[in-house]
This record gives sequence, C-alpha cells and structure tokens, in this order.
Amino acid sequence: MIDIKVPTVGESISEVTLLKWVKNSGDYVERDEVIAELESEKATFEVNAEKAGVLKQSAQEGDTLQIGDVLATIDESAAKPEKADSNGTPAKETKSEAGGQKPQAPATQTSQAPVTAVSNDVKATPVAAAIIADKKVDPKSVTPSGFSGKIVKNDVLAALSNPGKVTGGKPLFSRDERREKMSQLRKTISRRLVEAKNTTAMLTTFNEVDMSRIMEIRSKFKDKFKEAHGVNLGFMSFFAKACAIALQEWPAVNAYIDGDQLVYHDYADISVAVSTPRGLTVPVIRNVESLSMAEIEKKVIELAGKARDNKLSMEELTGGTFTITNGGVFGSLMSTPIINLPQSAILGMHKIQERPMAINGQVVIKPMMYLALSYDHRIIDGRESVSFLVRVKELLENPELLLFGKDPVKTLLEL
Repeated sequence: MIDIKVPTVGESISEVTLLKWVKNSGDYVERDEVIAELESEKATFEVNAEKAGVLKQSAQEGDTLQIGDVLATIDESAAKPEKADSNGTPAKETKSEAGGQKPQAPATQTSQAPVTAVSNDVKATPVAAAIIADKKVDPKSVTPSGFSGKIVKNDVLAALSNPGKVTGGKPLFSRDERREKMSQLRKTISRRLVEAKNTTAMLTTFNEVDMSRIMEIRSKFKDKFKEAHGVNLGFMSFFAKACAIALQEWPAVNAYIDGDQLVYHDYADISVAVSTPRGLTVPVIRNVESLSMAEIEKKVIELAGKARDNKLSMEELTGGTFTITNGGVFGSLMSTPIINLPQSAILGMHKIQERPMAINGQVVIKPMMYLALSYDHRIIDGRESVSFLVRVKELLENPELLLFGKDPVKTLLEL
C-alpha cells in the first residue's frame, strides 16, 4: 500500500478542496493516471497515481484537505484485471457466446426511445413528449412527477394551465432553499474583492468610444486574418494593444504600491478577466507591448480555453500589471469594475450599442461603447486616469495609431 498525499501547490496555500474524483474506489489505475482534481484558492490541479494498482479513496468530493493529508491509497500488489472488449464484456465471455444467439434488447427499451421533436436530454413519456413538441412547451417549466423524474402527460397539462407561473421545473409557491459550501476559488474572490474595496482609494472615470473603425477593419479583414493566422480577429487584441501603448505613456497606471514604495513596470502584463462556471479567473498575457495582434488573439483563446477546463497554472494567474474586463459579452452597458490587487487600475469594456451622436452639427447613428477605468487614487491622480482613458479612446477610434502609437502625418511633419 502506498499513500497518495495532497501535494504542496504554493508557499501561501495551506489547504485545498477535493473538487472531483476522476477514478472510483476499487478501480485499477495505471501509473501517472489522473485520479482526482483539487482546487486551491488560486487554481485547480490534477493528482496522478504514483504507482499502478487498485485505488481506495480516503476523502469525499467537497472535503477541505490540508497539504500533506492522505487523499487515497493504492494497493500496488493487486492483480491487474483482464482487458474487456469495447462493450465492457471480458474477452473470454465473448468467445463463449460467439456461437449463441444474440441477446434481445429489453422490452422496455422501445417505450423509452426519445421523441424526435424533443431533446434527448428530456425524459418524458411519448404522449407528454408529443404535447411538449406540439405546444412548444419549455421542458424546464414542467415539474416531472413520473418514475425517475420522468415527465408524464398530466405534468405538461398542469404547466399549460399555469402559463408564466412555473419556472425552472419548480412547483407553484415553492419555498425551498438550498445551501452550498463555498469553493476555495469563491472564498478567494470574496476576500480579494473586499480587500480591494477596503484598502484602496478607488475611483472610476468614464468615457465612450466610437467603434466604427474597428468594426470596419474586422469586417474587411476577418477572413484574410483567419486564413493567415488561424484565429479570428476579435476586439480584445485592439483593446490590449491600445492599453499597452497608453500604459507606456502613463506609467502610474501600470504601477502598484509596495509598502512605502511605488513599483513601476516597463512592460505590460495584462490580465484578462474570464468568467467560468466556477467563478472569475484572471489569467495574464505577458509582454503585450511586444506581441502582434495575432499573437494576442491566440493567447486570449489559449487562456480562455484553459480557464474553462480548469487547466490554468499558478504562473498564468499571477503577476499582471493591469486588467481588462469585458462585461459587454453579458449585455452590460455600464459598470464600475473593482481593481484586481495588487494592481492599481482596471479597464471595463461594455456592450456596443448604436446611439445617435452629434457630429459636425448632424445627428449620426454610431456603434458606441462606454469605457470605465477604476483606479487607485493613492497612486494615480485624476489627470493621469482621465488622460490614460482619453488616449485609449484615441487609439481605438484611430486603429492605424496602434502600429507605433503616433499619427503618421504628424510623424512625417515632426510635430
């Protein structure tokens, strides 16, 4: 028997949560095979089997474990089971039945076949499924009363007789509530947000940007860009590039306070807020000022994919100097984002919405986006914060300036 212990995952981390068992007790596992997923306050990580053998779990999903606690044991002396065929039947049994008649499917299988017009995920009797399809009823609004949570005819009729009153499969006048243990990630998010509010002199300044030019460029070059680089041309590369240029010009926005010292950065490591089912993560794109548009887009896709799959490493989650968050993807028109400590500023993107704008005395419809810059007033003054946001606006409305940060004509004239 060998013990599989909770590994050390960082100097400041003393406990983790058992997020999920990948293998069950009694399963035979190979060496280096993933057996469980753990969650620390900063990231999730996998635990591998140190030896081949039969696994015995020593903790349950959701348990909080200390570093060094025994997670499971592996009996390396156990014999490896015989390999099964693709149907899960041992090979020797398959041979013995080779000459026999193929077993028939259970009689109940036909009655449980899904109705074509209803999603296979919905468990309903044929009559109930037919009514759902015919009346275009949302299955989530139906409270199932049949065996094993199956929707029956009367359930659908009850939903139809109470239109707009039953939501999400809950009964009328429900008073149910449920409690869930906070995950390590949610605890960390809560602590850091409160800390940011309590320890910084946070203010927010607003502006708006005309997205016409960027939308024209994306429309004109999106196919060629994807053909050349293998990724779509999104908005994030424009914003990241604009911020990287503006951060060089307004270094206080790219700095933070360390005790009684100000730490300035000559580089732009931009954190990008990514929403996942388990909470908000903020992976970092390193040296954005040195990356091309395509390289930024590739990095955004890579980090977003890792965030959704809980594969982000500690290295990818730490060390950012500035943050961009995009509430516009959820429909937010205006918000005041909270600073991502120890950084001193965060830029909030929002929904692009057509609005009437007065241009040269004429009302013109333009695709506009509100921008919000939350900043720590202890290190960033009003002049710096407003000037930074105005510079970002200028770069976004004139994307040719992103090439090297200056107007080509003014450069030519040495102005």
